[in-house]
Amino acid sequence: MARILDLHLHSEASDDSRAPVEAYLKWLARKRDERPIEGLVLTEHRQFNRAADYRALEDKYGILILKASEVETDYGHMLVYGVNDDILARFDFRNVRLNAQELINEVARMGGIAMPCHPGRPTIGLIEHYQKKPPLEGVVGVEALNGGSKKGEDERVAGLVQAYGYHAFGGSDSHLVSFVGLCATEFDRDIKNIEELVEALRTGGYRPVDFRPKKPQPSVTPEGLTYGAGL
Repeated sequence: MARILDLHLHSEASDDSRAPVEAYLKWLARKRDERPIEGLVLTEHRQFNRAADYRALEDKYGILILKASEVETDYGHMLVYGVNDDILARFDFRNVRLNAQELINEVARMGGIAMPCHPGRPTIGLIEHYQKKPPLEGVVGVEALNGGSKKGEDERVAGLVQAYGYHAFGGSDSHLVSFVGLCATEFDRDIKNIEELVEALRTGGYRPVDFRPKKPQPSVTPEGLTYGAGL
């Protein structure tokens, strides 16, 4: 069972990642005090890694391991949770121009959930598309904290969440072992399998959590001098 999950990361099964799943688990075992991650969701690019079986690694490291997908649509990138045979028969995840509205509607109808990731990112994020096209129907939540976001991207998402009432979740978007668990999602309920994850994402009761190291803030003396800022 898990309540703090990294909902977005890539193993060596993705074409732009070299991170073995067990290497992620070993890293988290060493960093448990800094990143108390209890579950990982492997969201491989443009595919669903149907054959992979991680039960032995789950038992060895005591961390829940679930599988999902990251796909590309005409409204940017989306994470698809609860992938099943019906969804795979309906959509070719290799298609980089999937119809986002069809994806959201059909995935929900077939028992899963599709959620926009890194929506504040240029070109592949939802916000940029909302500036040119009407908003999507049926969006439940968006990735509000992404471990790979550049300055200002997550801040843009806060406005999106407020404007549309979306739920907010977090993920590391890790492609490197040391990035795992930098951002994650904390649930109010225990998650034991992908079905429970999908149900929780649909109904709410979760929030993004940030385990990135905090940068020291400069202090100001009464004389107006700063210190602690590398001076």
